Amino acid sequence: MKVQEVIMRAMAKRITWWEAAEILGVQVRTMRRWRARLKRDGYSGLFDRRRHPSPKRVPVEEAERVLGLYQEKYSDFNVRHFHEKLSSEHGIEFSYTWVKKALQAAGLVQKARRRGPHRKRRPRRPLPGMMLHIDGSRHQWLSDDRWHDLIVVLDDATSEIYYAQLVAEESTRTVMAAFRSVVEKKGWFSSVYSDRASHFFRTPKAGQPVDTREVTEVGRAMRELGIRMIPAYSPQARGRSERSFGTWQGRLPQELRLKNIDTPEQANAFLNDHYIGEFNSKFMVTAPEKGTAFAPIHRRDLDRVFAVRQERLVGNDNTIQFANHVWQIPSTPFRATLAGCRVLVYEHLDGTFTVGYGPHTVARFTASGDPVLAPTTPASRRKLSQNAKNSHAASPARRRIRPINNPGAKNLGPTFSAQSQRAAKDRAHLGQGGWGRRLPLRPKTLRPTGSAGASLQPTPPSTFEKERGKNRNAELKTNESKQ
Repeated sequence: MKVQEVIMRAMAKRITWWEAAEILGVQVRTMRRWRARLKRDGYSGLFDRRRHPSPKRVPVEEAERVLGLYQEKYSDFNVRHFHEKLSSEHGIEFSYTWVKKALQAAGLVQKARRRGPHRKRRPRRPLPGMMLHIDGSRHQWLSDDRWHDLIVVLDDATSEIYYAQLVAEESTRTVMAAFRSVVEKKGWFSSVYSDRASHFFRTPKAGQPVDTREVTEVGRAMRELGIRMIPAYSPQARGRSERSFGTWQGRLPQELRLKNIDTPEQANAFLNDHYIGEFNSKFMVTAPEKGTAFAPIHRRDLDRVFAVRQERLVGNDNTIQFANHVWQIPSTPFRATLAGCRVLVYEHLDGTFTVGYGPHTVARFTASGDPVLAPTTPASRRKLSQNAKNSHAASPARRRIRPINNPGAKNLGPTFSAQSQRAAKDRAHLGQGGWGRRLPLRPKTLRPTGSAGASLQPTPPSTFEKERGKNRNAELKTNESKQ
């Protein structure tokens, strides 16, 4: 080690001064002189005075204060995060390079390892919504011995975080919850980039390409929405999301500790209400092009799309077996029995279950397996059929207009006044029981008036028809005189 590194470790109390003298191979008396020179002249006292160096001097007290702050309060912060806190919380305006070298020289921060082979960075997508990254990082996010997965969905074009939640383990249901949240908030996106975890893809052999013919539940949901899934075959291929997780691991546990948050529920509330917006304000970039590739989605079956499906065969007693339960399927209005039919059991994200037959939901059950009141029962089916009959009878397109015995029919308006008056006269001839007889239906003919009407020779009518004709002629004359 260099002399300066040993002195800095002694200043940070990582080693004693006599241990530093032993490491450097000098006497304890020499080490005492170097220590006094360091306090008097600062870092310049450690250089060889024969070369007359001119480094920028930093007071020893300030250097010790920086090292003390890092050890006492910010020992789990990365250098960049610690440098921001020095400026914002303590008013220490040292350069990032000096802080980093001071911490590395004191042995408080490890030096970065050598870079690997040269890799070309993949250019970003031009528009938001063209490709999203999803991944989970397992870490001790609550600064204790508990391990949780942080699921993050970010945009490839802008690095904007759309979703971030702590879960017990990354799985099919937690990934579906992330996708549904993004779809409901932002809309329909084009593609998603992920690793080859078992809940994303089926891989017949380790290291081999994924099987695109046999899809998982997540793949089925993405296929129904028309979203393309892109598998990554190396961590370097997902470098953008991997670097983002490095930032998350270097900042989120410390922020949760400062806020005294020690439960996943509180952490998720803190993420949604505050930290995701703060994270985006610092690390979000501008997209290469203006516009967006997100499209609004108007589907109403998202509960079925983002659910785990399993097929079951209905028994002769209209029951199915699922999750150590025997569930009774109630009667349905569209079919007398579902015995022998294949139904789909949907396990929703909230833990409830529904049984579907095509577009119909025939049964609902709680997370514990208790049945929920069936949507249709025989009594309600009869009520629905009766309502359908009433609505069919009351439909204007099918309703047959019948005369109404209303003395004030003259006030019904110009459209129905003449018809109501004729109906009242007809009832006068029919009497009390007139509506009980079936009269022969005769085609209605238009009677022309004037000379054309006089030239027509009608057939001899019956007594009833004579009386009806007289009344109609009188009515027509009255209308002509009014006109």
